[in-house]
This record gives sequence, C-alpha cells and structure tokens, in this order.
Amino acid sequence: MSIIEEKQTSSSTIPTQPSRTKKYVAAFMPPLILGAGVIGLWYYISFGLLEEKRRFLLRPIHSVIDVGFLDGDNRSESLQALWSSTEVALIGLSISIGLGFILAILMSQAKFMERAIFPYMVTLQAIPILAIVPLISFWFGTGQRSRVVVCVIISLFPIIVNTLFGLQSAERGMHDLFTLHHANRLTRLRKLMFPAALPAVFAGLRISAGLSVIGAVVGDFFFGKGEAGIGQMLKKHANRLQGEELLSCVILSSALGVLVFWLFGVLQNKAVGRWHEANSATS
Repeated sequence: MSIIEEKQTSSSTIPTQPSRTKKYVAAFMPPLILGAGVIGLWYYISFGLLEEKRRFLLRPIHSVIDVGFLDGDNRSESLQALWSSTEVALIGLSISIGLGFILAILMSQAKFMERAIFPYMVTLQAIPILAIVPLISFWFGTGQRSRVVVCVIISLFPIIVNTLFGLQSAERGMHDLFTLHHANRLTRLRKLMFPAALPAVFAGLRISAGLSVIGAVVGDFFFGKGEAGIGQMLKKHANRLQGEELLSCVILSSALGVLVFWLFGVLQNKAVGRWHEANSATS
C-alpha cells in the first residue's frame, strides 16, 4: 500500500466532529418539541375540557401573555414583585452558602462534630414550614427578615449534605500522600479536599438556588408586611380569581428559579467542567 493510500485510510477512520448547528439542534429541539406539546395540552384543557364559566381556572396562554405581560400596569407590578422576591432569595441563599460551608467543613474535620450536628440538620429539614410559621413571625416579625429565614431553612440542607459528601470524597491514597509530607489540616483542606469537593458543591448550590426562590415565594405568601413579592401577588390574584395575572406570576417565579439554576450550572462548567470530565475519563 502506498503512502497516499495509507493517509487516506487513516483519515477516513478519524471520527468527524458534529457541526455546531447539529449540536444546537440536538440541545434545543427536545425541549421545544415538549414545550409545543405542553402548549397544545394547555389549549385543549382551556377550550376543550373547561366550560366558559370555569375557564378562569386555566386561561389560554395568549390571554395570559396579553393581560399579564403586555399590559403595562400589570407588567410593572409583577416585575417589582419579582425583584423583591429576588432580593430575598439572594440574601437567603448567601446566608445558606456561608453557614452551610462552615458547618460542612466542621463536620468534615471531626467525626464528633458530624455526629453532633448532622441529626439536627436532618430534623430542621424535616420540619414543615407551615408548622413553624407562627414561631418565625413571633421571633422575627412579618417583614423581609422572616422571608429570609424561610429561605435559609429551605435551602440550607442541600448545601451541607453535598459539601460534606464532596469533602469526604477525596481519595484515601491522596490523604496518605499528604500525611507523608506532614501537611496540616488547612493545607489538606485547601489543596486536596476542597478541589475534590467542587463537583458536589456546585450540585448542592444548584439545588439550593432553586429552593431559595421557592423559599422567597413561600415566605412572602405568609409574611405580608413590607414590599410585596411574588407570593403576595399570587395570593391577591387568587383571591380575586384573576387567572391571567395569577399564571403570569407563576411563570415569572418559575423563570427566576430556572435562571438561578442555569447560572450556577454555567459557573460549574467554568470552574470544574473540563477538569471533572478529564478525571472521569482517566478513572
């Protein structure tokens, strides 16, 4: 076989990379198809199953867009409420991240601390928010502070669990190597345990980011003093049977949750995406 034929044969065996268009189609077509199916089901329920006098239960999507988003007064009111809930969610998530990291690091450094703290974290996660709403309002009032407390309670546990799991997932052989070089606890935590924990940490952050939005909406629903958030808007529109405005607020709160989840996903890909994929390929 000649050299040219060998080059042609070897080049024909190299797998071709999919084009950027195909990647975009593969990424966006499935959710678009599913979304079209959901919209079709929505219209079928609104016009096919519900009578005219009961159509307030599920207004058609074009009516929701027209009243909830295209009307200037409703749009500005909903966006102001969304911003108020976003502030509460960001404050609560920041507190949860700081507190969760501290507790997870303490539990990773001493088994005694893990045995002492972890049962109470599980208990806090298992308590229904409705059961402690009167206590929260009694201790912290009915304003923004109580909403932040609800956010922290709801979003704290995933950060602790995932961070602790990640810190404890470093290989035993690497721990032995650090012990051989007489590394102290801080060096071991900074150079071994925390880098190994990054994938699990970001997984916990993505979960808690979505939960913080839920906590902001739930807290605003129960604590009505101060600037109105999405929860107060949901309560108002539900009491007045305003289906279009109610569904527009639901869509905005869902979009906020999706946005913060996506942002932490982007941060995860930037921080540990390639490194984690390389480690997974070599393992």
